[in-house]
Amino acid sequence: MRYKTIEEYIETIYVLELKHGRAQTGMIAARMGVKPPSITEMLGKLEREGLIRYESYTGATLTVAGKKMARELMHTHKVIADLLEILGIDRTLAEADACQIEHHVSRETVARLEEFVKFAREDEEMTDSIRRFRVGMP
Repeated sequence: MRYKTIEEYIETIYVLELKHGRAQTGMIAARMGVKPPSITEMLGKLEREGLIRYESYTGATLTVAGKKMARELMHTHKVIADLLEILGIDRTLAEADACQIEHHVSRETVARLEEFVKFAREDEEMTDSIRRFRVGMP
């Protein structure tokens, strides 16, 4: 099993909190494919770092700092997935790949990628060039 990063936990808690009001240990475990004792250990760490509030048997909610981190991660994910889709990668695969890539790029890189995505969508010549590139794909 692959090591799960703090960022992955924050994203998972964010999504579950939006959907259910809080993220229970079992929900996090099911979504991430991690055993509940590992989840409980990480939740303690996230709470000590001020990213979540956690109560046994009730679950976790993000603090202001945790929500800020989650929104930044979701933004990074979207930028990367959008770029991959522009390159002709199916959205489902682009989303899966963005999950892996997003944890390994700097904010500066994300900002530049975001500028490129915007340019690629708005500049007519670029749009034509991308269309020609995608037509030549297998």
